[in-house]
Amino acid sequence: MKQNIEVPALARVEGEGAIYIRLKNGEIAQVEVNIYEPPRFFEGFLQNRYFQEVPDITARICGICPVAYQMSSVQALEKAMSVQITDEIRALRRLLYCAEYIESHALHVYMLQGPDMLGHESALTLASEHPEVVKQALRLKKIGNSLLRVVGGRSVHPVNNCVGGFYRWPEVQAIQGLIDELEWALQASKDTVKFAAGLSYPDFEMDYEFVAITQPEEYAIYDGAVISSKNPEPINETAFEKNYIEMHVKHSNALHSHTSAGTSYFVGPLARLNLNFNQLRPAAREAAEQAGVTLPLKNPFKGMLARSIELVEVCDLALELVKNYHPKGPSQVPFKVKAGEGCGVSEAPRGLLYHRYVVNEQGLIQYAKITPPTAQNFAQMEADLWQFAPQVLDLKHEEATLACEHLIRTYDPCISCATHFLTLKVDRE
Repeated sequence: MKQNIEVPALARVEGEGAIYIRLKNGEIAQVEVNIYEPPRFFEGFLQNRYFQEVPDITARICGICPVAYQMSSVQALEKAMSVQITDEIRALRRLLYCAEYIESHALHVYMLQGPDMLGHESALTLASEHPEVVKQALRLKKIGNSLLRVVGGRSVHPVNNCVGGFYRWPEVQAIQGLIDELEWALQASKDTVKFAAGLSYPDFEMDYEFVAITQPEEYAIYDGAVISSKNPEPINETAFEKNYIEMHVKHSNALHSHTSAGTSYFVGPLARLNLNFNQLRPAAREAAEQAGVTLPLKNPFKGMLARSIELVEVCDLALELVKNYHPKGPSQVPFKVKAGEGCGVSEAPRGLLYHRYVVNEQGLIQYAKITPPTAQNFAQMEADLWQFAPQVLDLKHEEATLACEHLIRTYDPCISCATHFLTLKVDRE
């Protein structure tokens, strides 16, 4: 392969950007993940907004994972104003999060990375040979959308979540009317683990620093302390910015994150599974064990397998929460608006998501900081390409291009959230 590689737009990811690889004397000399989509300035236009507007505004950052942005924002604002939610509110928020995981993971496994692993250019060509696979994916995603609509008020950019709880309790009949579909989804997710475990993955591993949130008694998605595979002592979310630092790079409109030691790190399903496997519910743990999964998983392409196991986790949890849904008391706890500062962390489907806000006495936002998971992974994507590129540069032009696309797609990057992929260009000297 001697000519430049150019992919005008990376298929099956959210957003636009480029990869640049330069060779000198047959060796890799430069690797850049170029993010050229214009900045979106969400943090800027949140300033001087009333705090209760924030969950609805931040939900617009992403059409695929709006719940994650709402969850981190409400947690941060509730801590800023010393709001204590009830167990019923927390349970319903976890259910809302399950809905997002179901639709997002089903989309990635079957529609985004699945075609790569089965040798298809898209879900459309996959459907021509494996219609049952695509039909299962669409039904799973529809179940996630239905659950999101019932709990959140609509299936895209939900509007029921607010600081202090929810604007209203969803109807019990509407929630429990999803039991049959969720029981089907649980079995389908177990089948998904078998499907993902039976695939042949590229032989590529890295010694990652995995970072995720953790809880002692549950598989952490909604909230928790921050933990790292290199430093297993959990830290409070208030220490996040001291340990994980954003910086500008010349070739990107998105910030890149590094540890305080200057190294890259990895957030997302692989990080969560490796760090919190023992907290999985029995159904998910059993599905992983029956599929022969052994930890740690250090192959980024096996993020698809991690997502499949998480599908079992959230379907099983959602089924339990739906069956036990009998809300009592107010859907929103009373509190007094006051000045304060708060941080919130949750796990978007793509990885850890951090928010911090400063609020004045009138409840107006004075400062906002949002650190998306994809922005945290950009430096790690580049580190992966440094190691992966030498394995593919001797392939034919089309094969090398596709291999690099596949690697980036394993991260399920939401480039629009991070601002934004993909032209791959290789220069040789």
